[in-house]
Amino acid sequence: MKIYPDAYFKRVEDISIEFLNKNKIKALLLDVDNTLVDYTKKMTESVKKWAKDLIGQGVKLYILSNTNDKAKIENISKELNIRYHNFAMKPLKRGFKKCQKELGEKNENIAIVGDQIFTDIIGGNRCHMYTILVDPINEKDFWYTLWKRPIEKRIKSKLKQK
Repeated sequence: MKIYPDAYFKRVEDISIEFLNKNKIKALLLDVDNTLVDYTKKMTESVKKWAKDLIGQGVKLYILSNTNDKAKIENISKELNIRYHNFAMKPLKRGFKKCQKELGEKNENIAIVGDQIFTDIIGGNRCHMYTILVDPINEKDFWYTLWKRPIEKRIKSKLKQK
């Protein structure tokens, strides 16, 4: 099981169209909590602009989230004008495959972007998609994520050394 991402960025807005084109990425599956929105469900204007710019340049965006809070995902989906799949049960393959089918892209042309190694990165790697790890927006986190963060910090420190 591969736990390392293919790429690492501080935040989603650092992922450029040039980077995506260089890596033949045509579509992004986006995590929500602590990737697009903070703990209080707020999305910055820079994230909105980044998403709009990528869509304008032909990149397909799709939300893939483990949350079962459908209202939250629907609001974010409407705000960004992109489709979503909630309660995805990452790192299981089912949600990734559903999105891949709806996007109509090959796995190697899809990247998963998220802040968690044990859900986003491992799931994307299992599906042979390009994986992009970003730092969480906030230090504050949900209880079910907190226990994983120290392990992820050790993995990130190895990534930063490369």
